[in-house]
Amino acid sequence: MKTRHGWLGALAVVGTLVSTAALAAQPVVYPAKGQSASQQSKDDGECYAWAKQNTGVDPAHPPQVVTQPPAPVHHGQRIRGAARGAAAGAVIGEVANDDAGHGAAVGAAAGVVAGGVATRQQRRANAANQQAQAQQQAQVSAESLATYERAYGACMEGRGYTVK
Repeated sequence: MKTRHGWLGALAVVGTLVSTAALAAQPVVYPAKGQSASQQSKDDGECYAWAKQNTGVDPAHPPQVVTQPPAPVHHGQRIRGAARGAAAGAVIGEVANDDAGHGAAVGAAAGVVAGGVATRQQRRANAANQQAQAQQQAQVSAESLATYERAYGACMEGRGYTVK
């Protein structure tokens, strides 16, 4: 009978998706020597505290990875691209066919496209970074909980329980 541990709540605090295999890995404790429910509850509390102290992990408060905020997406990249493109196009248009206005228009259009591409690339990079941080958080939490569960299981086994 497990009485103290709130793994589901702890996993909800983490804010990440955890596989059903991780949930199935929770230790199940059986009183192999006929311990009463009150004795098991007492042992459970003592082993919870011991495992928490010896591992530094509290399953009710899993460790948090410090994540970096996403890089700011600079607005106005299309406008800046258009301005740079217009300037370059005006020079090229003047040199190529004595039509700086047409060159500026073509350069501005190309600059708008380039600015839009840069904005989308920055947003994709931010999304990939956030996903990697979420995966790292889930891995750290899963590893920490596994360490805690090994210590908790060792304590309960030492007190005559079967832990699976």
